[in-house]
Amino acid sequence: MRAALTWRDRAEQCIYDLAFKPDGTQLIVAAGNRLLVYDTSDGTLIQPLKGHKDTVYCVAYAKDGKRFASGSADKSVIIWTSKLEGILKYTHNDSIQCISYNPLTHQLASCSSGDFGLWSPEQKSVSKHKTSCRITCCSWTNDGQYLALGMFNGIVSIRNKNGDEKVKIERPGGSSSPIWSICWNPSSRWQNFWSRVDEEEEESVFSYLEEIPVLESRPGSRQDSQPEKKDHEEQESPFNLDERNDILAVADWGQKLSFYHLSGKQIGKDRELSFDPCCVSYFTKGEYLLLGGSDRQVSLFTKDGVRLGTLGEQNSWVWTCKVKPDSNYVAVGCQDGTISFYQLIFSTVHGLYKDRYAYRDSMTDVIVQHLITEQKVRIKGRELVKKIAIYKNRLAIQMPERILIYELYSDDSADMHYRVKKKIVKKFECNLLVVCSDHIILCQEKRLQCLSFSGVKEREWLMESLIRYIKVIGGPPGREGLLVGLKNGQILKIFVDNPFPIVLLKQSTAVRCLDMSASRKKLAVVDENDTCLVYDIHTKELLFQEPNANSVAWNTQCEDMLCFSGGGYLNIKASNFPVHQQKLQGFVVGYNGSKIFCLHAFSMSAVEVPQSAPMYQYLERKMFKEAYQIACLGVTDADWRELAMEALEGLEFETAKKAFTRVRDLRYLELISSIEERKKHGENNNDLFLADVYAYQGKFHEAAKLYKRSGHENLALEMYTDLRMFDHAKDFLGSEDPKDTKMLIKKQADWAKNINEPKAAVEMYLSAGEYMKAIEISGDNGWVDMLIEIARKLDKAEREPLDKCAFYFKQLDNPGYAAETYMKVGDVKALVQLHVDTHHWEEALALSEKHPEFKDDVYVPYAQWLAENDRFEEAQKAFHKAGRQTEAVKVLEQLTHNAVVESRFNDAAYYYWMLSVQCLDIAQENEQQKTEMLQKFHRFQHLAEVYHAYHFIHRYTEEPFSFNSPETLFNISRFLLHSLTKETPLGISKVKTLLALAKQSKALGAYKLARHAYEKLQGLHIPARFQKSFELGSLTIRSKPFHDSEELLPLCYRCSTNNPLLNNLGNVCINCRQPFVFSASSYEVLHLVEFYVEDGITDEEAVALIDLEAPRVSKRENKWQEMMSDYGQSLRLDDSTDIIEDDDPFTAKLSFEGIVKGSIEGIMEAHWNQM
Repeated sequence: MRAALTWRDRAEQCIYDLAFKPDGTQLIVAAGNRLLVYDTSDGTLIQPLKGHKDTVYCVAYAKDGKRFASGSADKSVIIWTSKLEGILKYTHNDSIQCISYNPLTHQLASCSSGDFGLWSPEQKSVSKHKTSCRITCCSWTNDGQYLALGMFNGIVSIRNKNGDEKVKIERPGGSSSPIWSICWNPSSRWQNFWSRVDEEEEESVFSYLEEIPVLESRPGSRQDSQPEKKDHEEQESPFNLDERNDILAVADWGQKLSFYHLSGKQIGKDRELSFDPCCVSYFTKGEYLLLGGSDRQVSLFTKDGVRLGTLGEQNSWVWTCKVKPDSNYVAVGCQDGTISFYQLIFSTVHGLYKDRYAYRDSMTDVIVQHLITEQKVRIKGRELVKKIAIYKNRLAIQMPERILIYELYSDDSADMHYRVKKKIVKKFECNLLVVCSDHIILCQEKRLQCLSFSGVKEREWLMESLIRYIKVIGGPPGREGLLVGLKNGQILKIFVDNPFPIVLLKQSTAVRCLDMSASRKKLAVVDENDTCLVYDIHTKELLFQEPNANSVAWNTQCEDMLCFSGGGYLNIKASNFPVHQQKLQGFVVGYNGSKIFCLHAFSMSAVEVPQSAPMYQYLERKMFKEAYQIACLGVTDADWRELAMEALEGLEFETAKKAFTRVRDLRYLELISSIEERKKHGENNNDLFLADVYAYQGKFHEAAKLYKRSGHENLALEMYTDLRMFDHAKDFLGSEDPKDTKMLIKKQADWAKNINEPKAAVEMYLSAGEYMKAIEISGDNGWVDMLIEIARKLDKAEREPLDKCAFYFKQLDNPGYAAETYMKVGDVKALVQLHVDTHHWEEALALSEKHPEFKDDVYVPYAQWLAENDRFEEAQKAFHKAGRQTEAVKVLEQLTHNAVVESRFNDAAYYYWMLSVQCLDIAQENEQQKTEMLQKFHRFQHLAEVYHAYHFIHRYTEEPFSFNSPETLFNISRFLLHSLTKETPLGISKVKTLLALAKQSKALGAYKLARHAYEKLQGLHIPARFQKSFELGSLTIRSKPFHDSEELLPLCYRCSTNNPLLNNLGNVCINCRQPFVFSASSYEVLHLVEFYVEDGITDEEAVALIDLEAPRVSKRENKWQEMMSDYGQSLRLDDSTDIIEDDDPFTAKLSFEGIVKGSIEGIMEAHWNQM
């Protein structure tokens, strides 16, 4: 750091205070009873301002730059505008000592010897507050919430915006150490690490690690790290986090500098000063602190109070010093009236080794940056960093009184954690510092000294001229080599363990920068004339030189590449090729692969530079291997592909293979692999190889020429055919071989198909004889006319294409053409299936008549179709015709079930009758199922009768009008009741049956039966709609006689027995057990008697006997009675016998009872026996 005087002026009176305009263009100086306004750019006095009658002690500018204020010994405060016009004046009771503007509200605090006032533009008056002591200085916090007042008695009072005291800081020195200057740190974020250390700790190394991206710090390796850890924890507490924004610097005439939190808590210990401080002020960002006073100089401190240096010697006390906003310019005012304006120049202190760059930050810290990974680590210190050196895992930091040597925790190349290895507690003066594995090298003018890490000087070299450049070029630990450049142009190589330097070469101009290539064969030098010169170290020959260079660096990964910077350009030179330029600001300090390390201003950056230009330079000269080496340093994917193509065309397959692998191009890798395989088998025709390469690259005509030249015209034909370039392919047909022509046409058709030209493709396929492909394309496109044309042209022996045509006809809903095609082929089965699939049942049934073997193929799907279309009866017949009796029965059973569920009882009766007939048919056809089917026959017959009868009951109960007479309903109800003795079929309601019986019995006079029906209903669940009728009937029946009308009693026509109306045996006679035969309409008992035929009488004879007329004897004329027995025949005259009228003819025939015994079951049994 150094201070350069920009301008200086002198007033006649003492300069007590000064202030900068916020934009930095003007400087307001309090000189005597005047204010002097200067232009900061050149020190021109713009205007003196007169308004005070006595010495002006203080001046302050508002943050918004619209006004400033001045305070004087005349007890007044004047408010001035930025146009240098006074607009307001107010007074105190004593002389004004200090003033300060609130940074946010622009409230002005003015302090006198006995009070302080607070004024703002909105107020009409100044609010004043008394103090117990003289105020010497004041300062507002960053947020404008608190005002700190420094007292002559050594007390600091912190007030709020209303003037109320919140914190009182009593200094140990008291009134013997008056507070002369205070200032709040303007930094918006306090990042310092404070620690309380005693005198012994002050002497020890104070450093720790801090990761730059994270605000956490990691203590370094040190003997006394515990106190530091404690302070670290204290720093991270929530209370202290809030206090970081407001740190108060206090300077008193006890020659101490102290720092306090807003809470009044002191930070660290007092910093001893060797002078009486008169002023203290921070830089704009709060990183540095300026102090001036009785030592007649301005001192620069870090924000935590570490002294860094001085700005310049003055001839008298320094009463005021301020920093120009957002700059490194400092204005100083002295007691003798001198006004000095300095520029602070902070020199760059840094070191670089390969990809690690170390540089000074905040004057006391060192940041190590990994240029590849962009990781950073901060090493914090409490002293000024003067020099930095870095080498491999070593880092050396020179401070005013010591040198610290650090080492990495591990050998990991990415490790960024350093710890102290050695300390050399000794003051050194040097221009350059270099560190090696076990030594440090100090450079002072012409002298080089080699010291061990313990501080012992081991070796010294004295040069002929000033040393301008020094660099470590590597070597074994303890035997590293140094490259040294002198002002007289001499370049030497020095080994740490060798006292004799080696002169590499001598040039006529002074050395500014130099570097050695990776193989130590070439040396690049930048001289004082900005010329880059490259030498061969062994021959001392100048290989080439380039102008406009200020720094140079060899590529550590490529021997023949270097870069140099100068004139705002980066220059890359490969071998002896012309230089490639691109814009770049800064200095090149390193070159590793494709990364160039550039130092610009105070920052180091790694710039990714594609190595495309030098690679193409090598490619132009067909130097593929060298171009590949350059590409490995870093080029774009397009450059890699270009390298691969060029190498492939140059038949440099090894390089091409590596390059294509880099871009992951499997196609070309397969090509190279196939060529290498062919080479292994002895093929060495380069024209053929190059033709394959051209074909892959799309250079088809060049490839065809090479194929022809190498005698492989067939490959050219194949290539053009695959490319659908048929016109070119015809040129390579050679002889008129029909096979080749046909193959070409076929491929052309394939191509036409792929490019969506199906009509052309069909024509080409037909001409090539590829009927299947032509049919497929026509069918996929729905061209029925084309298909039928093809089908009619084909011979009937062409079965497969004709079947394909028929398939597409069916798919395109043209069954007529499909039938025509099947008839042409003679495929009757397919034709039958076509009619079935298209539901053309008439044609299908006609075919089944002609070809009975397809009967099942027609009738079964026909029956299924009928069933799906709710034509179940027809479906049942179709199943029956198809011989599918089981399916027929299932259909009928389903129909019956549906009819019952839907209360269609008449239909159910009909279906059950049909089921019984089906069962008879099955029994006739299948002897094994005969018994089972006969049982089902009787069951289905019974159900048919029951459902037929219940149909009338259901209509009677559900419909408002009845179509049957009461006698019929009465007979039906009795029939049903007697039929339901064992089980009640699905859908039949006993409640409805009993209700109908009860009503009709009551109406016909069968009161006993009606009473019985109502009693039965008592135990059943009666629907709500019948409940009222049931209850009324139950009551009224009790008023009727307890007997039935005799007219209603049924008569057994076999034994002439009157049967009761309610018979527990069912519909049979209670006497002879003869079943009753009922009428299907009125359900009256018919005059029919079942009988059984005796053995030996045939059915025909039985019928003849039934038809015989019984002999009639007139009882009126003949009273003789003939009697026959086994022993004889006799006649008897009976006079007592009354003349009785003949009974009905049926009873007259009862005499034949002994001759004819049988029943319908017997007749049917005989019928089955005959069958």
